[in-house]
Amino acid sequence: MPKAKVHSGAAKRFKKVAGGFKRKSAHKSHILTKMTTKRKRQLRGTNLVHKSDVVLIDRMLRTK
Repeated sequence: MPKAKVHSGAAKRFKKVAGGFKRKSAHKSHILTKMTTKRKRQLRGTNLVHKSDVVLIDRMLRTK
């Protein structure tokens, strides 16, 4: 039986932590000159994935 593959796109974006899955904020990759400094600052850092999406992330990352 072949090993089940992990969704490689999800593997690059999510990391399993004790509280669930860690993720970065969107809209922070390019064309940042028109975005205010306040908005860019608020998009820094990481958040946890919402509990309604955890089932989908679990399935993509084959954590269970």
